[in-house]
Amino acid sequence: MFNYEILKSFNDMEMLVYDYIMKNKNVVKYMTVRELADEVHVSTATVMRFCRKAGFDGYSEFKVKFKMYLEEETKKNKKNNEDVKEIQEYFYKIGSGIHQKELDEIAQVVRQADQVIFIGLGTSGILGKYGARFFSNLRKFSQYIEDPYFPIMEGIKNAVVIALSVSGETEQIVQMANDFKKNKCKIISITNKGTSTLSNLSDYNLTYYVTDHEHGNHVNTTTQIPVIYLIEAIGRRL
Repeated sequence: MFNYEILKSFNDMEMLVYDYIMKNKNVVKYMTVRELADEVHVSTATVMRFCRKAGFDGYSEFKVKFKMYLEEETKKNKKNNEDVKEIQEYFYKIGSGIHQKELDEIAQVVRQADQVIFIGLGTSGILGKYGARFFSNLRKFSQYIEDPYFPIMEGIKNAVVIALSVSGETEQIVQMANDFKKNKCKIISITNKGTSTLSNLSDYNLTYYVTDHEHGNHVNTTTQIPVIYLIEAIGRRL
C-alpha cells in the first residue's frame, strides 16, 4: 500500500502519521481525521497531505482503501499461518521420533558405500544437486545425475542411489532407479507418498506425508522443506 517512492516523499511529520498507522492498524480504521491527528500530535492538514501523497483524494478514500488493505492482509496471514502450521506439524512428528530408526539404518548403508548418486527431476533435481554438494562437504563422494537418459554402466560397485520424487511416479526417475537396482545398487527414495512405484522398488523409503499442492497447469508446488531436512539428517549421521 505504501511503496518506496511514497515513503520517500513523506516529510518528518508525515512519517509520524505513517508510523502511527502501521503500529495501530486495527484502531486507525475506525478513527476520524481529527482523532488521528490528535493521537499523532499533528494538524489535520498534515494528515490530509499524508493521504494525498499516498495517492488518495482525501481521508475518506484512504480509510476505505486501508480497510480493504487490512482485509487482504488478513487473508494472506491466514494462508501463511496454514503453511507454517503444516511445517510445524511435520517437525512435531520428527520430535516424536518418526524417521529416526530409518535414518540411522540409511546412514549406515550410505556410510559403507563407496559413492552416493542423487537422482531427481525439476525441483527434486535441484534438491538432488544440493544433496550431492552437502554430502561432498561431509567428505562423502557424491554426485547428481541430471540427465534422465544417462547410460547406467554395468559393474557399478558399492553405490547407493538416493532418488527424489514427490509423487514417486515420475517415469524417468522410476526407470533410472530400476536400472540402478539391476546393477545391484541400493536404492533409497524420499517421497511424499508411502505407496508408489518408486517407494515399492526401493530398499529404503522415507515418506514425509504433507499436503500436495499444484499451481496452474499441473505444476507441483508441494513444500520440499521435509526433503531438505531428511537429506541433511542422513548426512549428519555419516
